Amino acid sequence: MIGISADFDPVHLGHVDLIQKARELGDNKGKEVVIYLNKGYSANHAPFFASFEARSRMALGAGADRIVPIEGLHHRLTMAYTVPIRIAMMIQDGVTDYVDAAEVNPVKIKKYAAGFIKKGIFSGIPRSLPNRNVIRWYAVNEFLYQRFNRKMRFHFIREGKAQGEKISGRQIRREIMENNLQIPGNVKKLLPKSTTAILEEEIEKGNIPGHRDLEVLLKRLNTSSRHYLLNTAHLNAEAVEHIIQGRWYHAENQVWASLRQADYGPVLSRLALSCVEEDVTRREIYELIMDYERQGIIPPDQTMERVIERAWYVSSMVEKGLTSSEAHEKFLKGSKTKDKPSYSFDAGLHLRNFELDSLKEGMEAHLYVDKRGVLACELKPPGRKVKSPLKLPGKMATYLRFLVDSQVIPLQGKLVKQKRGWRIRLKVG
Repeated sequence: MIGISADFDPVHLGHVDLIQKARELGDNKGKEVVIYLNKGYSANHAPFFASFEARSRMALGAGADRIVPIEGLHHRLTMAYTVPIRIAMMIQDGVTDYVDAAEVNPVKIKKYAAGFIKKGIFSGIPRSLPNRNVIRWYAVNEFLYQRFNRKMRFHFIREGKAQGEKISGRQIRREIMENNLQIPGNVKKLLPKSTTAILEEEIEKGNIPGHRDLEVLLKRLNTSSRHYLLNTAHLNAEAVEHIIQGRWYHAENQVWASLRQADYGPVLSRLALSCVEEDVTRREIYELIMDYERQGIIPPDQTMERVIERAWYVSSMVEKGLTSSEAHEKFLKGSKTKDKPSYSFDAGLHLRNFELDSLKEGMEAHLYVDKRGVLACELKPPGRKVKSPLKLPGKMATYLRFLVDSQVIPLQGKLVKQKRGWRIRLKVG
């Protein structure tokens, strides 16, 4: 099979060039052209402008033979994780040739990718590199050769342009929206006739644009507790604090403003909102990634163990006087601690006498970070709530805070009785 992985929201003339290149390869080799089309949420974690069914018709109208849906990934995982999963799916399905568009010379793409492969880096590719995601695809394809003993052959074409400018699906969507859902003439010039006809049909039916379920999203953001939000994937403690400070939300742009205050960029903001909308927990993400790890699909620098090791190393080095950024750099260069990360440890509590009688061993402790930035927990015995900051040595407090801010590592707390009194037993992962 000749494969392309895409959003195609909508299919424009640049996409037609991609499909035609794949069509040329397919006809020469006697193979079908298959589009792995993202469904549900886009690769950038947003709802689609046009439906999956409409985009499938557009791709088939442009010359593809078959559509394979890719779903369940882009409202859960960052690009660093979705790319290996998508490539593995294509290799396992029998895709032998992959077609992509790039502005950078293919020789340079392979050269850049070779450097990251040599370093074992597949997630930390600098944003400053042009066609960064194409480089990632090429590097991960090479990595997965170890797993499958086969890989896709890459074919690059130049990015589609009109009057010297890259054809942008985002700009096409924006101009249609700004023109009251009428397709202006300058946009029609960028679209094949089949796409224009399908878009006009979908607009007439009221299917465009797609949107989030704002009622669900805003209700969760307006009413959820700190510990509930912190247990939601891709929200860190600072994001949770700004979300709570920004209540009461009536529109999505108000939430974006709160996330910007927490230094969330557009891509991470979309992913975080998708996780809130779909009620995606840290544990769900952790178990999903661990499952792909067991299949040998996740590169070593992206494993959950690696995330935990980094938190442990940085907290150990901070205790010795390094800054977290200095420790992070040393970790990336291969430095390690002599001891292994703690996956289970106890934290003390501040309890008042009248609260003691209501506590029972094994009670779940809900972790959160309070408005002062202090790690704390909430217990829920019948008829009351018991809140307490956690008492931890400096290193362990730093370690726990890094895990909290990992956005994906789940943390479980249980109340345990010891000779010195009640403790919270914390378990990582």
